[in-house]
Amino acid sequence: MAQPKKKMSKCRTRRRRAQWKLALPGLIECPQCHELTMPHRVCPACGYYGGKEVVKKAEKAE
Repeated sequence: MAQPKKKMSKCRTRRRRAQWKLALPGLIECPQCHELTMPHRVCPACGYYGGKEVVKKAEKAE
């Protein structure tokens, strides 16, 4: 099997591997408040994850 003639630099390797990160992340709709959130994370708008309240959100004082 052929072997590389020169060492590939860390910069060149990492630059090649980083190309897939340019796409936007997939977003899902929160079943509680219907805001767009990252999957597998607590909803920043309502504080729910998996149908349970994980983070208490303070009510706005008007």
